[in-house]
Amino acid sequence: MKKSAYYLTSTALTAVALAVSPASAQALSPPDDAAADAGTIIVTGVRGAPRTVAESPAPIDVVSADKLQATGSAEFGEALSKLLPSLNFGSTHAGVFSIGRPVTNRGLAPAYTLVLVNGKRRHNGAFLSNSTADTSGSNPVDIDLIPTSGIDRIEVLKDSAAAQYGTDAIAGVINIQLAEKEGLSGDFTYGTLYSANGKPDSWKGTIRYGTRIGDDGGFLTVSGDIRKRGGAWWNLAATDTNLYGLPAGRTIDQVVASSGLTRAQVEANIADANARNAAWNRDGAHNGDPQIKAFNLGYNAQLPVTDNVTLYSFGTYGERDAQIGNNFRRPNSTANFTALFPDGYYPLNNIDETDFQFVGGLKGVLAGWDYDLSSSFGRNASRQFSKLSIRPSLGPDSPTSWPNLANFEFRQWTHNVDLTREFDIGFAKPLQVSIGGEYRLDRFRTFAGDPLAYEPATYTFQPGDQQYDWNVGRVASPVVQGAIVLSPADEADISRKVYAGYIDLGIYPTDAWYIGAAIRAEHYNDGSGSPIGLKLNSRYEFSPALAIRGTVGTGFRAPSLTQIGYAQTDGRTSSFFNAETGQTELRPTVAKLVTADSNVGKLLGAKPLKAEKTWNAGLGIVFTPLPALSITLDGYYIKIKDRIERTGRLFGTGISSILAANDLSDIEQAEYFINAADTETKGFDLVADYSTGLGDFGKLGVTLAFNYSKTKVTDIVATPSQLFGANGASLLGAGSVFFGGDKIGELEVLQPHTKLVSTLNWTKGIFGLSITNTRYGKYTQRTAAGDDRYFGAKIITDASISAKVTDFATLSVGATNLFDVRPETNGPGNPQTGQGYYGPSPFNPAGGYYYGRIALAF
Repeated sequence: MKKSAYYLTSTALTAVALAVSPASAQALSPPDDAAADAGTIIVTGVRGAPRTVAESPAPIDVVSADKLQATGSAEFGEALSKLLPSLNFGSTHAGVFSIGRPVTNRGLAPAYTLVLVNGKRRHNGAFLSNSTADTSGSNPVDIDLIPTSGIDRIEVLKDSAAAQYGTDAIAGVINIQLAEKEGLSGDFTYGTLYSANGKPDSWKGTIRYGTRIGDDGGFLTVSGDIRKRGGAWWNLAATDTNLYGLPAGRTIDQVVASSGLTRAQVEANIADANARNAAWNRDGAHNGDPQIKAFNLGYNAQLPVTDNVTLYSFGTYGERDAQIGNNFRRPNSTANFTALFPDGYYPLNNIDETDFQFVGGLKGVLAGWDYDLSSSFGRNASRQFSKLSIRPSLGPDSPTSWPNLANFEFRQWTHNVDLTREFDIGFAKPLQVSIGGEYRLDRFRTFAGDPLAYEPATYTFQPGDQQYDWNVGRVASPVVQGAIVLSPADEADISRKVYAGYIDLGIYPTDAWYIGAAIRAEHYNDGSGSPIGLKLNSRYEFSPALAIRGTVGTGFRAPSLTQIGYAQTDGRTSSFFNAETGQTELRPTVAKLVTADSNVGKLLGAKPLKAEKTWNAGLGIVFTPLPALSITLDGYYIKIKDRIERTGRLFGTGISSILAANDLSDIEQAEYFINAADTETKGFDLVADYSTGLGDFGKLGVTLAFNYSKTKVTDIVATPSQLFGANGASLLGAGSVFFGGDKIGELEVLQPHTKLVSTLNWTKGIFGLSITNTRYGKYTQRTAAGDDRYFGAKIITDASISAKVTDFATLSVGATNLFDVRPETNGPGNPQTGQGYYGPSPFNPAGGYYYGRIALAF
């Protein structure tokens, strides 16, 4: 469909679609003034007596559910990144990894930010991260599986909390506080992308109901979300249009010799194929937004049973079905048979996923101590299958659908006991003493798929397998196309127990001076280590208008179970630089991720992973010169030693010999995880909030938030001796680098060093207006070949207007990326697919999205 048609469609939808935000849309409420934000009571980063945001000894942002709704983003992670300058939303739009899009914090991967729900650790996902923003292979929490309708607010601690919540809370903590509200509310949103192929429409509905239980503060809140997003893509048109003709690398003489055709017949076939090439629409890839069908359910409950005992429980359950497009398999390739797909095909990745977490606890007062006992169990599981793909090595009789290719599961069972008490020791305020312990059991498992997908199979093209018989005598691609396949040799079942204990102290030598200290000891029974985390923080208030705060601390991140035990074989299309044409080309390849303890891993130089050790420091000021104006400036420094990353793709004749000697002759590339580098991250956050009344013209609220973050690699791992031959020559082929400039670039320059967010909210009567501008700074995509690509700064505008048409109904229309801004097309794109030119954008390259919403609250 033409762009003009999409414009008319989106305009019509915006005019007639209804949409809502629970209780009220942000743009319809009075602007969040600085005084209100500064006075918000927080529970993250502090223990004992509650504190306000302004009193917090560490920088913290509070994001309400209304603010999340006002962004217009269907995905939780993307919405959060639009509001906080230190967070970036990774745009992953290729293959099975495109459903889990990482949110990076302060330039660090998701594994360095701890996610809590109601102050309790959230379980990780089962699927490892492998995106342009994060190839570390950790398995981050998937926050998109939490129902947004059940959220009251999100507290983001922008400071290491390793000694308080867990030694892996290195970049900070995201604590999702669930709602405790009465009444019935819900919303429905419908929208469409401005310009995309496929199905650009999407919709989402939410509902929440809350009620009191008893007369002593008991409550029950239940919530649910359901959404559907169409599969859409926006790649450039392919410029290599040789779809049916003589494949690259084949000559007429080779075809004559193998097919039995005469030279005249081959030349006639070339002419006929070229005529067909000219009619191709050049749609070379369907990578983009996967089709998503998902629902999430949640509840939050509390019941006082005595004056000193309260029972509580909360939980979530979610299911997600995803269908992901892939690069086009051309009819003249070794991955296709004319009898199956005469015009080629786009393989599909399909994923069924279930996720749940349930928490139960008991809290109260005993012998002067506030206590909290809890147990939490979470599980994430996914099944990889394909509704459309083939395994060419099975020949033209290959199945075209695969019900089971691989299965993944992660479980986490956590028990906590937390005790807090105040002691009057003669200081300005009582000494706060908090002690606690944690026992956690983590388990990661993978399961093999259909034997037909992985058992040895080889097929050589025969006359008649393909129109024109270009590939007669050539070996067909060995794997299920576009898929991740697990064999019994790849299966993992790995678990570990983690024991932890902490002491947290807080004192006020004077009314204006707070000092906090915490120590946490952990033990990992799998040999990852027994770290001790320390934290010292302080806040001094010179006056009600000016305060200074600072933190120093240590952290520790054990290798994730996925980094230790995950192995896979996948059929991918890999980039190769053709020196003759000067272009990057794609061709089907077979790659294997191996573990450090496997025989082939050892032969390629892999070593058991060590834990990462960190040190951090922060210093900031809080300035409130006016009741309605708040300014905070917080600098930070984070040092990480032995950072775990993935190697480059290892290939070449020497690598092939090692693989073949270990019964992996079909494998062309290998990778594994290593302690790759030491890094230093420096930066600061600047946030200013102001609000004012405009008399007869309503109310105005303005927020400016700026983040600067820069990571530098201070040391990298040496190429292991196993990758050199007896004569000292490298076993790696041309273009293969063990840990090269592309990997260093992922850590140093792939993300913008700067991000500026400005938000304006105006209300008058029943009307509201919200405008957010986000400026992403420039960034660089490095390649292993040293062919760096540069991307300039971009400004993304989100806007919404709304009207409260009745006491219970609000209508709004809006747009994310109002002006349809896309990244520059400087990426190392591929002429065969048209994909990759936009590069690894820090914002969604899908362009403008326009929506309507209706919200009801009773």
